Amino acid sequence: MTQVIVGHTSLSSPTDAGSYLGQTVAEKLNGQNPDVVIAFVSPEFAYTDVLIALEEQCQPRILIGCSSAGEFSGCATANASASVMAIRSDTMLFNAAVGTGLRDSRQNAVKQIEGVFTASQHTDYPYRCALVLTDALAGFAEDLIQDLTVLTGGTYQLFGGGAADDARFNETHVFFGAQCHSDAVVVLEMLSKKPIGIGVKHGWKAAGKPLRVTEAEGSRIVSINAIPAGDVFEMHAQKTGQVFNRADPMPFFLHNIIGIDMGDEYKLRVPLALNADGSITCAAEVPTGATVQLMVANVETACDAAREASAAALAGLNGEKHAGFLLFDCAATRLRLGLQFQEELKAVAQTLGSENFAGCNTYGQIARTEGQFSGFHNCTAIVCAIPE
Repeated sequence: MTQVIVGHTSLSSPTDAGSYLGQTVAEKLNGQNPDVVIAFVSPEFAYTDVLIALEEQCQPRILIGCSSAGEFSGCATANASASVMAIRSDTMLFNAAVGTGLRDSRQNAVKQIEGVFTASQHTDYPYRCALVLTDALAGFAEDLIQDLTVLTGGTYQLFGGGAADDARFNETHVFFGAQCHSDAVVVLEMLSKKPIGIGVKHGWKAAGKPLRVTEAEGSRIVSINAIPAGDVFEMHAQKTGQVFNRADPMPFFLHNIIGIDMGDEYKLRVPLALNADGSITCAAEVPTGATVQLMVANVETACDAAREASAAALAGLNGEKHAGFLLFDCAATRLRLGLQFQEELKAVAQTLGSENFAGCNTYGQIARTEGQFSGFHNCTAIVCAIPE
């Protein structure tokens, strides 16, 4: 049996917010300690104060989480808030570890967390999953996912996202206990006697002709079709009757993102800045030589994608009942939809038949699972269904 408790608060005092969430968990578990609590906290709060108060009230065996760019529990959502999920189970096992120094040595950070993967010691828990929360501003998130896949021999489903800071793009943090770490990754191992379902979907459609990335350096696209990347966006704006303000391109970028053609799907990348040389910096790496298209979406397609991701997560339970769900979506999606982001949450609740879910808006979303679109994404809904 697995119990999942979720909570959300917009109390302005970090200590009060943490205490409220911890009390909510403790009361709903009848005073029993949770195996794990996952916390998502706005940078408006002093993280440590929230975490210490949360820990004192419900005393979880494991406490992890990350800073975020919008937090929610069911359809309750806000900025400058905090949300949690607590899990207590006799059919699941949990372990957690943190790896620091991603920028200096991703390999060393991975080495620090390799001991968290204990499936070989627990053969009676055949379903293997790991929640990965990383400082996406440290870069190399796609490579990190590949490292973890190789480390685990591809036997774990991976999901999660990049810590955020309310679109400031200054500094993001992951949580391990009451400690906050920048330039780090935290991993929660989830071993289960029952299937864990994961769904992945975005609602963006290609608009225009395929293009070729002719020069790129990491997350910076220098040229597309041998033309400065910024000029390509400006020409697209002219063709589609949109406004592209080179001094303030973000409003255009939020509605016109890049899709990397992966054959059967598009992996999305959000443009973040137009540089003086005409290049564009994106939220994650775009390889030279990639075929890309500019992508469009609206509220309806975002809701449809959330429904499809939710349905896929439910299907992954293979008929088992659900106890609760984790949901991650992009900070850019929240910025683009504004108050209408709640429509996406309602679509998730309707599909799941439950508001017993929690999560946050992240800088990129992580998914590596059989039969799903894998890797490091932007503007993509990730749903994890936890079995009862």
